[in-house]
Amino acid sequence: MLHERLIDALGADAVKTAPEDLAVYSFDAYTAGRPPAAVVLPRTTHEVSAVVRIARDCGEPIVPRGAGTGLCGGAVPVAGGLVISFARMNRVLEFDPVRRRARVQPGLVNLDLSTHVAPSGLFYAPDPSSQKVSTIGGNIATNAGGPHCLSYGTTINHVLGLEVVDERGEVFYTTIDDAGYDLTAALVGSEGTLGIVTSAWVRLMRAPEAVRVWLATFPDVDAASDAVSAIIAAGMVPTALEMMDRVAAQAVEAAFHAGYPTDCGAVLLIETAGYDDDMDACESELARIVRERGALSWRAARSQAERDALWAGRKGAAGAMGRISPNYYLQDVCVRRSTLPKALHAVEQIAHTYGLTVANVFHAGDGNLHPMLCYDRRDARAVQAVIESGNEILRAAIELGGTVSGEHGIGFEKRDAMTAVYSTADLAAMARVRDVFDPARALNPEKIFPSGASCPEVKAPSA
Repeated sequence: MLHERLIDALGADAVKTAPEDLAVYSFDAYTAGRPPAAVVLPRTTHEVSAVVRIARDCGEPIVPRGAGTGLCGGAVPVAGGLVISFARMNRVLEFDPVRRRARVQPGLVNLDLSTHVAPSGLFYAPDPSSQKVSTIGGNIATNAGGPHCLSYGTTINHVLGLEVVDERGEVFYTTIDDAGYDLTAALVGSEGTLGIVTSAWVRLMRAPEAVRVWLATFPDVDAASDAVSAIIAAGMVPTALEMMDRVAAQAVEAAFHAGYPTDCGAVLLIETAGYDDDMDACESELARIVRERGALSWRAARSQAERDALWAGRKGAAGAMGRISPNYYLQDVCVRRSTLPKALHAVEQIAHTYGLTVANVFHAGDGNLHPMLCYDRRDARAVQAVIESGNEILRAAIELGGTVSGEHGIGFEKRDAMTAVYSTADLAAMARVRDVFDPARALNPEKIFPSGASCPEVKAPSA
């Protein structure tokens, strides 16, 4: 009945029911769930609305899915049901260069938007490391950030309005221009639990006249963190302040040959954008600050090719971990800049206690840490060590006044950790908001809110 109705509404080519097809959509970059009852690939908002109505009639939950690059299980169909893939809703629908905005479908790849508008001297600012493959819809679901969010803000700062299909299949619209409740802000970061975004108006930015990139090296992460705090305290807000420790820098350089020194304790990648006339003075002040904080070296990227190489290394850091171990688990926590050294020491101590190698790559400017715990999934003891150490890193961040997610979302992975951050009353208030939008909990069930089930952060392969 379900499959027949879906085929009638969308056509056979847009409905996947074969076991091998369902298996592909049962996992994301974090972990696997159970195979869905069906996968649909709509092309229009009208088709999404029809799918939601059919699912509602058949009592099936719905999981919206972008590119499946999420790192917290947000697109995993843990309760089965229907997966709505937006792979075919990937177009720029409208482009207004004068007002610097565009209306896009949720399956549009993040970087493709900037490529599309570049001839007009514009770009889309949110740039997660996955921007070559992750989609605007997925970025909206998790309020994705990226290296440049220090200056430009996260996704929520660049979404102007949304077209949304609710749990009944009805279409509604939000815009930040309207008076009253800011429903746009409520939906960004809601991970598909309040409605299904089918298009979005997004803000575009004018490309800066000049961009400069510099690389500073330090004896350790403490000195590098001190330099970051000093830069911000001086009233300077670079477009990016990215840090890697020795382990990460060595892996990245071996993989990309981007020019990262491998004989220091930490490297700091700094980018500033603005007017060309201001760049020399900016470099002089930044160089002075980092040298006063113990920098071992200071180097400017002298060409676009050098800048691109340094950024390719930074954004490809996760992929470079294969040179260290067969598998890695990437954590995502956020702390105040002033507590970065304490947080990193805690991460190092936790990894040492469990006998794990850890590589630290993070957005130093806003205290968003991404420690990567290296292990081998074939070793059951290593799997357990990663699970326990990952949970300890969460607890350490909370103890330092931080939070359990900086930009990856909560999803399935961290829903039980929410009780360590929020009170029962806080969580109940959030749940009431969800009940207004989706009283049946049919939209992306078992995400964000805690349950009695434990979180399998890393799942051992079956024998």
